[in-house]
Amino acid sequence: MDWYQIKEWMSLTAGISMDALHVHAGILIQLLAALVLRRSIASLWPWIAVLAVVIANEYYDLAYDTWPTRDEQFAESIRDCWNTMLLPTLFFVLARIAPRLLTGIRPETGA
Repeated sequence: MDWYQIKEWMSLTAGISMDALHVHAGILIQLLAALVLRRSIASLWPWIAVLAVVIANEYYDLAYDTWPTRDEQFAESIRDCWNTMLLPTLFFVLARIAPRLLTGIRPETGA
């Protein structure tokens, strides 16, 4: 079973579209990377991990199957990147500029 078939299996098993699978994968990768790296999602490293995985996945997709119209395939790849990176980027930015929205804890003041 190759990577594309694994992704199709995950989509069918979970009962979600491939686009939704990208969204879920982005969040899961960010949280797993934060856990493994022992970093907050406010750190750039978990976000970079998601970006690295999405680039590798899209490279594979582009090499695995060549569509008759490459422009449509590239557009689909960009949409996949957008779907995967949107929420991890939002969580990263919120964790940096408004951590209280994610934790409910007020940052300590140095007074």
